[in-house]
Amino acid sequence: MARMESEKAWFADLSAEDRSWVGMIVQAGIRGFVAWYRDHGDSRTVATDADSAIAAQVFGAAPRALAGVINLQQTVELVRLTIDVVEENLDQLLGAQQARTVHDGLLRYGRELAFATAEVYARAAEARGAWDARLEALVVDSVMRADADATVLSRAGALGWGGHGDVVVVLGRAPASPASDAVFDDVRRSARVAGVDALCATQGDQMVVVLGNVADPERAAGAVQHHFAEGAVVFGPPAADLSHAHRSATAALAGMRVAAAWPGAPRPVSAEDLLPERALAGDEAARRQLVLEVYRPLVEAKGTLIETLDAWFDHGASVEGAARVLFVHANTVRYRLRQVGDLTGLTPTQPRHAYTIAVALSLGRLADPAVTDRSPFL
Repeated sequence: MARMESEKAWFADLSAEDRSWVGMIVQAGIRGFVAWYRDHGDSRTVATDADSAIAAQVFGAAPRALAGVINLQQTVELVRLTIDVVEENLDQLLGAQQARTVHDGLLRYGRELAFATAEVYARAAEARGAWDARLEALVVDSVMRADADATVLSRAGALGWGGHGDVVVVLGRAPASPASDAVFDDVRRSARVAGVDALCATQGDQMVVVLGNVADPERAAGAVQHHFAEGAVVFGPPAADLSHAHRSATAALAGMRVAAAWPGAPRPVSAEDLLPERALAGDEAARRQLVLEVYRPLVEAKGTLIETLDAWFDHGASVEGAARVLFVHANTVRYRLRQVGDLTGLTPTQPRHAYTIAVALSLGRLADPAVTDRSPFL
């Protein structure tokens, strides 16, 4: 114990209780060696399972919680120092002939003790890993159910969640491999390379990945998309923090339900890029977003943007055809189409954007009180 005090700085930082537990381990180790040598020390054969069990009893003197206080490297240092002290004192206690035999026994006992040390920390790691997996699944489930309160945030922090930056939820089919822990480790590794945090869980046949500290949602989702099984991978819009991440989860879930309606969708695909399909499937949030972000700005803009869009759609997206029916120059139509893009962020000349605009116009007219007495979406 004196050597520990003088040579190991970490030992002095332990509490008095933890130092006493270390002392008990040292005493149990020396007593265990005496008992082991009495029964097996004169044998040159390979140690039996009983020998390993005796060595493992050394760590039974301390509570399992001590494994969380003293790491594996420190335990190895403790074992090595204890064996050194015993070796240094053997020659003084025993004659030269007997000391040589006991030294040989100590070498074999030290090997068994090394195996015992590895076993203790392996079991502790397995238990901690199982607990972390359950805790992580609980946090992800709370996010999906919009139940991320202060307790959930604390649990996420215990799992290493940084709590900085935007949060994005990514959904896709879970891989067929039964080793989900290995898959989750791969996901977290990819997330770290991309500079983001990650929480993972499976729910039914889907895998849910919650990403934190996200600056670019598409890039962050792309960093983990290859860990999902074949099929669509959908990511929701960024949320301010974990307590608001259910908004991203809700959008991602809605996108997953309709992703099959867009066979050519990129992987990963944003839930907001699936707004037309979500609206057609009855997603009120998607309908409202299309009306407010696409239809309303066009209605409120000066000029005849909607009239131009109607003529353009009616004539098969032909600028010249729309210009003839509107009695304007073709460049005027092009200019108005560019205005549509500036207002909505959607370029009418891109087929996918044109489809979204067309759906938004239909929804807006159905929801506009000037067209119907009832407004089912707003």
